[in-house]
Amino acid sequence: MSRIGNNPIAIPEGVTVEISDNIITVKGKLGELSQEYSGVAVKVEDGQAWVTRPSDSKEHKAKHGLYRSLVLNMVEGVSKGWTKELELVGVGYRASNQGQKLELALGFSHNIVFNIAQEVKVETISVKGKNPIVKLMSHDKQLVGHVAAKVRSFRKSEPYKGKGVKFVGEILRRKAGKSA
Repeated sequence: MSRIGNNPIAIPEGVTVEISDNIITVKGKLGELSQEYSGVAVKVEDGQAWVTRPSDSKEHKAKHGLYRSLVLNMVEGVSKGWTKELELVGVGYRASNQGQKLELALGFSHNIVFNIAQEVKVETISVKGKNPIVKLMSHDKQLVGHVAAKVRSFRKSEPYKGKGVKFVGEILRRKAGKSA
């Protein structure tokens, strides 16, 4: 019995969920998302969406919780949106943006210029005495996560001094340096 899959999805005011030909479309104030699904049934009634499975086979059980989570993320995305914040830890590490172009100075001989998808809004925060922060916002959780992972891959945090790009609030596992 799936604990996640059996929970109903509350649909807030201003969000519409449409189902047609194994495609679920969610529209809200921040945008529109659609997802193809198979192996489960989705129904909408009384301001709630329910995901049910036809049998207790291993494949249907796996897809039950998966599609319920995907639909929930779509509903939350078009109503509230998703945000990821990245912190640049290191001397001389800087971030700036002009529109959808994010320019990062991460200790290499050249700056990294990264073009970000139109669906993702980017904002850079630089306060004197604190590490620069890159804030990514969108209605699509998968896209925000993908862009954040790509930015992080330019300079992953290292375990000795903690320098690099990390998520805000992420706790790094630190190692001791050379023993004298």
